Amino acid sequence: MDSHFGRLEVICGSMFCGKSEELIRRLRRAVIAKQKIQVFKPVIDDRYSGVQKVTSHSGNQIDCMPLENSSKILTSLEPDVTVVGIDEAQFFDAELLPIVDDLVNRGIRVIVAGLDMDFRGEPFGIMPILLAKAEVVDKLQAICMVCGETGTRTQRLVNGVPAYYDDPVVIVGAAEMYEARCRIHHQVPRRSSVAN
Repeated sequence: MDSHFGRLEVICGSMFCGKSEELIRRLRRAVIAKQKIQVFKPVIDDRYSGVQKVTSHSGNQIDCMPLENSSKILTSLEPDVTVVGIDEAQFFDAELLPIVDDLVNRGIRVIVAGLDMDFRGEPFGIMPILLAKAEVVDKLQAICMVCGETGTRTQRLVNGVPAYYDDPVVIVGAAEMYEARCRIHHQVPRRSSVAN
């Protein structure tokens, strides 16, 4: 084991705030420092260049291994890896939590990127626990597509109209159905309970 300590870094924020871009930047710096990296993401994320790459909205890419569930991280881990990157962590199951702990306890630097809130503006999956356990947290911000102020929320749009609160939480998409919004312009209407 190397003489350095492991740590967990979490990069979070709304869609279009640069999470994957920052993850890629940190991983590329690790490569320049001659550290061995390995990158994972959930197989559900097949946007842009498909499942074999982590791709930012601006087009930057890094090779990755897509996984159906987080338990495959440990069995897929290559020898001598010192830095593990995990993109779209909000889509992984709760098994990721003890896996991240295990990696960090082995002395591995783990960098996780993911949405901290879903389209409803509520904590997304396991992200709140990862945020609480992290040594380093960076919450990035986008630009509200309505007013140009700081965008911290992800607005889901269906045919140009805000999605309803009770719509499914997980629908993978990009600019065709999501945009960044500030707290004031983020809208999540509830369906009327009155029958016509």
